[in-house]
Order: sequence, then structure tokens, then C-alpha cells
Amino acid sequence: MAKAPKLDAKGYPKFGIRDKLAYAAGDLGCNMSFALKGTVQTFWLVYMMLETGLLSILLLLVQIWDAVNDPLIGSMIDNDKHNYKRGKFKQYIFIGACGLLVGGAAVFLPFPNAPVVIKAILFVFGYIIWDAFYTVANVPYGSMLSLVTEDVGERAQLSTWRSIGSMIGNILPNVILPMLIWNKVTYDGTDSFLDKIVIPEGFTREQFLSNPLTGEAYAIGDKVLSPETGKQVEILLGERVFWAALIMGVLGFLAFMFMLKNITVRVDESTVKAGEEGAKFNIIKSFGNFMRNRPAVGATLAAMGMFLGMNSATTANTIMFATYFNMASMSGVVQMIGFLPMFIFMPFITKIVKKFGKKEASVVGTLVSLVGGVVMLIFPTIENVSAALVVYLIGLVLFGMGMGVYTCVSWALMGDAIDYNEWKFGTREEGTVYSLHSFFRKLAQGIGPSMVLLLMGALGYVSSLGTIGQSAQTSHNMCWLVAGLYVFSAVLQFIGIAVIYNIDKKTLETMSEELAARKAQQ
Repeated sequence: MAKAPKLDAKGYPKFGIRDKLAYAAGDLGCNMSFALKGTVQTFWLVYMMLETGLLSILLLLVQIWDAVNDPLIGSMIDNDKHNYKRGKFKQYIFIGACGLLVGGAAVFLPFPNAPVVIKAILFVFGYIIWDAFYTVANVPYGSMLSLVTEDVGERAQLSTWRSIGSMIGNILPNVILPMLIWNKVTYDGTDSFLDKIVIPEGFTREQFLSNPLTGEAYAIGDKVLSPETGKQVEILLGERVFWAALIMGVLGFLAFMFMLKNITVRVDESTVKAGEEGAKFNIIKSFGNFMRNRPAVGATLAAMGMFLGMNSATTANTIMFATYFNMASMSGVVQMIGFLPMFIFMPFITKIVKKFGKKEASVVGTLVSLVGGVVMLIFPTIENVSAALVVYLIGLVLFGMGMGVYTCVSWALMGDAIDYNEWKFGTREEGTVYSLHSFFRKLAQGIGPSMVLLLMGALGYVSSLGTIGQSAQTSHNMCWLVAGLYVFSAVLQFIGIAVIYNIDKKTLETMSEELAARKAQQ
């Protein structure tokens, strides 16, 4: 006979590990789809061969939609008064999960020979469909934290478990997916293997039947080398990306179903909003108020630096691994090794912050990241590719160590900025500060990848040549671009936290004491 669950005062099963595992599974489900975002640009650049300038413009268009659809869908959920059997929030998560079964694959429809106009239409509509379903699932999922429990400590536990689910949901696709979708080409004894390769413009099939370094015909099992760089041809299997996205959609759906079955809603849904408050928003006044909040500006600049630099480097990084290091299939493993140190700080961040302070710990972190970026500037100067990879990895590990501290306290820094506004100006303006912080983060997420695509074009990357036909100089230029982006990221984070953000440990203590005294007098 099954043991009856312990009930709380309201008759619900008591909050426990089941809720935490379920909430973690929800973000795992979200990230089974979100983790594909880094592959989108690579797929459309390398396999579909969209020109860098066109792809940059299309990416900006869909990022505008990305910024707009969150409040739209949040408002739609809030205004839905229908009485759903499983509850409104769970119902929308279910709808989003069903859409993501195929939504993630919609942006990876593999038609490389289609006309450019058709490709552009497929990209825009595929992305919009995918992003809409993702938002339908993700917005109410975020609000579920407030529905599961009213206890502040229990909500903090859910937030931690959400981070765990997010990490697992990101690591698995980012590490495993490159191994599945990139393939190194070897000679099979006939020229049929060439049917798998999109021959770049200006090259002939015959050029891939003999070794460009020796001029001799390939023997069975020989590596097929690029006539341009002399390195083994590594191709992106576009059809496999599509099927991988479908499989990830299924895995995400299963994770969502586990969450919906096992999580308990204990709070009245009518008291929780999925979207932002409907009060009139004066953008000019709000922006002015935001700009006078120095710590909010500093924390926002640091966050923008992270997205403009590190996250925007994803596509250039993949191209670099495919054309320079000749190991695109292992790029995810290398990135994971580089960022493992980020997770080392998570169990100790509370003690670190308590002893040194949030700003102080973050400043040291940004300095370590900056050192890592400078180390990366060395690897493009090293002629031996294996040695260059080692130096790159050392720089990446240092960068990840510094990022670990900042990432753990980034939202806490914004929380202190809210208190600062109340302390200095007498008003909290919580909604304004968070909404503008979120706006600038999304702006960086949209502009960053678009600008990087334009930089890649300026540095010699030609989309019609794929990864096979890029010149050795272009391949080397990608190394400088990646290193430069990481340095840029670290510099902006350092300026934001060390120079602009002005709430150190001593100031925070003074601010907290004075705010507490004010509230006691009310």
C-alpha cells in the first residue's frame, strides 16, 4: 500500500524534492529547444549558405520579434479567463510543449538548393513559429515558481533547481550535438562520397579526388583534404540537424510532461501575472530614471558585454573549429571543458559574497576573465595548431573561472540596484529597472550575432564557399575574431562592474541599515 503524502495546512502535498525535480525538468525541457539557438546561425550560414549580410538582417528581424512576443504572449495568458482542467499556466505550458515537438525543427528545414528568397522565407517563418511556441511554454513556466509556494526560502530552492535543469539542458545538446552533425570526410574508393559535399563555387569535383598537397590520387580510407587549406574536409550534415532538433523536441516534451505531472500548484493563479503590469509606461521618463541609477546601468552594461562578446562568438567559434582546428565535431566538448570552472563557484558563492561582497568578488572575476581574453589573443600567433589549441583552452578556462563568479551574482546585483534606487531617490521603480535591464539584454542578444556575421564577411568569410572553400587567411582571421570578442566581453564587464557599479560591501551595509530604519519608522 502506497504511503500517503504529508499535507500542508491547505491540504496540499508538502513542498519537497518532487516539486524541485519537476521544476528542474521544466527548464531542461525549455533548454532542449533553446540550446539549438547557437546552431541556427551555423546551419543557415554553412549548410544553407545564406550570405552573411542577408543573414545578419534576417537575424535582426526575428530578434525584434523575440523581444516583442514575450509581453504579447504574457498579456494573452493574463487575459485568458477560461477555466482549464489542469489550470491556466499548466495548460499553456502543455500547448507550448506540444508546439516545440516540431517547432525546433521548423527552423532547420534542409533545402540548400532552394532560391535565396525561399530560404529567407523559410528562415523567418521557421524562427517565428519556433520562438512563439518557446515563449508560450517559457513565460508561464517562469511564473510557475510563484504558484508552487509562497515561502521565500522554498522559492529560492526552486530557483536553484531551475539553474540545475538549465545547465543540464544546455550541456547535453551543446556537447553531443556537434558530434552528431559534423562529419569528417574520407575517400571510399569511388566518387560517390562527393554527393555528400556541397562543392563550393569555383571548385570542381575532380579537385576532391586527389591530395592537394601531393597531387596523388586518394587511396581508400584517406582523409579528403580541402584544396584551399590542405586540412581534412569537415561537413555539416544539414538533414541530421533537422532530425536532431526533432529528437530534442521529443525529449523536451517528455521533460515538460514530467514537470506537469509532478509539480503542485499551491497558490491562486489569479494572483500571479505571466506578463508585465499593464500600467502606462512612459519610455522617456523611465529611461531617464534608469540612467540615473548608476548600479543598474553598470550591471546592465556588464550583462550586455557578456552577450555582445562571449555569446555572439558562437558562430565564429564554430567556423574557427571547422576551418582552423579541423575539429568542429569536438567543439562542444572543448567549450564544456573551458566553462566547467564556472560551476565550481556555485556551491561556494554564498560564502565568497558574505566574506568579500558581491561587487568585490565580481570585479576579481572580471579581471580573471580579462586575463583569459588576453591569453586568447596569443593563440592566433602560434603556428603549431595543436599548441594554439592548448593556449586557447587555457584562456577559455580562465575566462570561465571569472565568469563563474559574475554569473552567480548577476541577478543579485540588480536586486541591490533596485534597493539603491529607493535609498537614493525614494522610489523602488522595480518594474521599470527590470524591464529596461531585460530590454538591453535582449538588444545585445539581437545586435551581437548580427554584427559578428557582418564582421565575418568583412574578414573574408564567403558563404557560398561553405567551410570547405574558405581560404587559410580567412580561417586564421576567425581566430582573431573569436579572441577579440572574448576580450571585448571581459572589458565591458569590467567597466560595468568595477567602474560604474558603485555598491561595494560597505555601501551595501549602510544602504540596508538605512532602508530598514526608514521602514521601521513607517
